[in-house]
Amino acid sequence: MDFFHLIWLWLHSNWILLLWGINFIAAIIIILTLLLRHLDPVKTLSWMIVVILLPYIGIILYLFFGQYYRKRKMYNRKGLRDAAVMDTLGKKQIMQLNITDWKEVEKVAEHKNIITLLLNNSRALLTGNNRVEVFHNGRDTFAAMKESIAAATDSIHLLSYIIDDDIIGNEIKALLIQKSQDGIEVRLMYDDVGCWHLPKRYVKELTAAGVEVYSFAKVVFPRMSRTLNYRNHRKILVVDGKIGFLGGINIADRYMTGGIFDSWRDTHLRIEGQAVHSLQASFLLDWFFVSKKQLGQRLRFYPPVDTDSNQYVQIVPSGPDSDWASIMQAYFSAITQAKKHIYILTPYFMPNDSILSAIKIASLSGVDVKLMIPKKSDSKFTYWCTLSYVSELLEAGVKIYFYKDGFNHSKVITVDGSFAAIGSANMDSRSLEHNFEISAMIYDKGITAQLEEQINKDLKTSRLIRHRRWNRRSLWRKLFEGFSRLLSPLL
Repeated sequence: MDFFHLIWLWLHSNWILLLWGINFIAAIIIILTLLLRHLDPVKTLSWMIVVILLPYIGIILYLFFGQYYRKRKMYNRKGLRDAAVMDTLGKKQIMQLNITDWKEVEKVAEHKNIITLLLNNSRALLTGNNRVEVFHNGRDTFAAMKESIAAATDSIHLLSYIIDDDIIGNEIKALLIQKSQDGIEVRLMYDDVGCWHLPKRYVKELTAAGVEVYSFAKVVFPRMSRTLNYRNHRKILVVDGKIGFLGGINIADRYMTGGIFDSWRDTHLRIEGQAVHSLQASFLLDWFFVSKKQLGQRLRFYPPVDTDSNQYVQIVPSGPDSDWASIMQAYFSAITQAKKHIYILTPYFMPNDSILSAIKIASLSGVDVKLMIPKKSDSKFTYWCTLSYVSELLEAGVKIYFYKDGFNHSKVITVDGSFAAIGSANMDSRSLEHNFEISAMIYDKGITAQLEEQINKDLKTSRLIRHRRWNRRSLWRKLFEGFSRLLSPLL
């Protein structure tokens, strides 16, 4: 009996031992890697527990969801002309903030720290000469989007995390096809995971009509471990470089009909003015990542704009293509600077320690903090995890409301009646640390008043959570909450 035959016999009779050995070595490598990365201790410990207690399954989960590419720049902006231009303009504006009449504008000077932060961490230009329109539901949003697309004369750039092959999805598709056939440049980008269900027929009909279509970060083995955890959650529409849309609404019927809910509340923006150029730049950077085509040097994508309004806006992108978690830092800065009140609307509340501490400290300092979360959610895991934060927030004096009139998918923060943040980012670690997101930071009392008026309407159809009643919930609910929170750092 030769040597190799003996080895085969040993492996055949000891295959369980071999599998455990492989798992042990892999687990040790992952644990050492986690220790060397110096991440959040809670997240590191959570991954260690999963890898140790779930043989092989834990390793697979780590490979798909445990990678962290921000510091390694998953998508590199170097060499992109439009990114370089934004960088130069951002540095120039930082200097101007201290020497020009920007500081004479009260609504800008009041939030100078946030503005400077966003110029430094993401080169988010402060723009005036904007007209902002707020929509509070999908029906009005889609009507405005379709009207703008139909009136396009030069270009249409659309990015959506989700596109459904349903009524509104096909109405948008038909419009894009018609405009492309009319000679308008039409570009469509969608997230590969968000649109896993989108039929190939849908895309083929668009490309056959001349529409350029790309999926973002296509999940293909073996690269899926590098791309699966980093999704493009942005919702962007730019028409002729003059009109822009962003917010929380994807292209799907449920944003109008409610889907599994009685109704669906959401918040979306239509912007005319200088801020649209920043929105355009964000789209074109994402376009380069998927197509390798640099289009930012085309000046007609950044036409001169002039409005009869003067609302100040910063368009803030955040994601694995940047050094900093820009939107998260903006939230933290706004919350810590609040003096009177903070209103937060989010469908999923799973903040990191920094945001959680900022909210509790603001409330304990006498700031009126109101947090609105849905009574029912479209995700069981995030629902239970969100509930796990309620007790400690109530103890800090935060007023928490369950929205009962359907599902509120809005991602909105307002502070002191003079600052508002609206965009695609939820207040959870996935949005604030992993996904590609985009938000508008608005420094305007009129727009903030509109948002807070709608929030007050929402409060009338919501239930304030009472601390004593909340503490009487069952042991099983508390265990579900705790288990979900334990796993939340992994996802």
